Amino acid sequence: MKFLVVGGVAGGASTATRLRRLDESAEIIMFEKGPHVSFSNCCLPYRLSETVGETDALVMMSPAQFKNQYNIEARVEHEVLSIDRAAKAVRVKNLSTGEEYTEAYDKLVLSPGANAFVPQLPGMENANIFVVKNVVDIAKLYEFVHSGNVKKVTVVGGGFIGVETAENLVEAGYEVSLVEAMPQILRIFDYDMVQILHKEMMEKGVNLILNDQVVACEGSNLKLASGKVVEGDAVVMAIGVRADSKLAKDAGLELNERGAIKVDANYCTSDRNIYAVGDAIEVYNAITHRPMSLTMAGPAQKQARAAADHIYGRTVRNTGYIGSSCIRVFDYNAASTGLTAAQCEAAGLSYDIAYVIPQDKVGLMPNNYPLFYKLVYEVPTGKVLGAQAISKGEAAKRIDIVATLLKFGGTVDDLRDLELCYAPPFSTAKDAGNHAGLVACNLLQKTFRQVRVDEVRGLVESGACIIDVREEHEYAAGHIKTAVNIPLSQLRRRMDEIPTDRPVYLHCRSSQRSYNACLALQGHGFDHIYNISGSFLGISFYEYFNDVTQKRDPIVTAYNFN
Repeated sequence: MKFLVVGGVAGGASTATRLRRLDESAEIIMFEKGPHVSFSNCCLPYRLSETVGETDALVMMSPAQFKNQYNIEARVEHEVLSIDRAAKAVRVKNLSTGEEYTEAYDKLVLSPGANAFVPQLPGMENANIFVVKNVVDIAKLYEFVHSGNVKKVTVVGGGFIGVETAENLVEAGYEVSLVEAMPQILRIFDYDMVQILHKEMMEKGVNLILNDQVVACEGSNLKLASGKVVEGDAVVMAIGVRADSKLAKDAGLELNERGAIKVDANYCTSDRNIYAVGDAIEVYNAITHRPMSLTMAGPAQKQARAAADHIYGRTVRNTGYIGSSCIRVFDYNAASTGLTAAQCEAAGLSYDIAYVIPQDKVGLMPNNYPLFYKLVYEVPTGKVLGAQAISKGEAAKRIDIVATLLKFGGTVDDLRDLELCYAPPFSTAKDAGNHAGLVACNLLQKTFRQVRVDEVRGLVESGACIIDVREEHEYAAGHIKTAVNIPLSQLRRRMDEIPTDRPVYLHCRSSQRSYNACLALQGHGFDHIYNISGSFLGISFYEYFNDVTQKRDPIVTAYNFN
């Protein structure tokens, strides 16, 4: 058997090495139009801050190593120009010599990845514009910004690459602006959760400009739709990527409406002799049961193994994908899996949310931090649909737990009942996931009712009855301007102060005491009692960035971020 693999990074290299493990006698040739194969693209931004000390360290294997260790011929700077499906051959160009030749195959695997999207802007020919896709790109950017003539860098795009690039440039000592056309960065998080990261970026010195779009370049300064001009010595375009599917399209392979390559459950294209994996393909969302794009290294490696196994007749069960990811944003760790609330809305799913803010470990332990945890689940089944966690402590571990539940169709009851490792330096006895599962079960059982942090400003402006059940010294340190303070410790003897003819909204620091207050009032016959999920801590983080950047009147006398 002779295999040709187009693309030598995560998907392509993984397919090639898996094919070798399955068949020692196969002939395997891998083509990569760039100068490197098997490089760590996820680590590229970390070269800018010298967290990765040398550019060469980003390259995991050389063509010689592929030959010596796997007997795979890795041809770098070789571009596959076309596919002749009838002849089962490809046309290849050696970019170093200009030579073109034909190479036959028994099976062809496409892993071309995705191209960085760079919009055509007036004046861009005079700007110092960079992208971050491969080792050559990051080497060019690193050399330019470290030339001694660069002080300000503008990053366009607030996805993973944009945020990581901005962070590493700040850590390297540059003045950084980040421009995002949408109202938020990192759309794997809901708007209420991402405000924590907006605040963090702003406080770490990033000039974060949201809901504004680049319309022109004036040198390396950027003119925005709002009329603002963002000054810079260099521009990094990190707007997003587009599937590199031209080769597949020209060969007549089936694509979806967004240009991604369509594959079946075994990653076979519309031609039974051609497989495709990685960023260029369409995958199956196991939650929405709809196609989606997923540009991540982990899924690409899973697809590579499955494709190679299927070629050799091994049974492969495609369980679909849920989209798990994590990122560090300066001092915060953030992770997400499954669907956000916004995605549930778009998909027309019936859902609710449990939002809790426990400590990430026992409060007596040093370096314990609030853990902002949002669980999204289906109503009325209680099936877990997704979760997000953000903390200076361990967030990714909590989301890995939910990702596992999602793959097995777990419910909020399962999350509530999970037996997780516990010791004071690592977690709390009732971990964040257990806590969220309990809250979700209570909401499904209608034990209490809630409103969310994004509704509180409207409640304040409408004159709603808000009661702060924290202790008096907490209230004095900062509170919602219209809230009345009735501490939980005084609640039962001051019930006559609470109105019975309109809704009453309760909050504390993180919703635990206010939940207890809700049940106490309900037990005394009060109706229309609501707990504010996230409470004062959640409200402070939700309101702060927009208060500062929009120069609007805060709804609190002082914020609490601890």
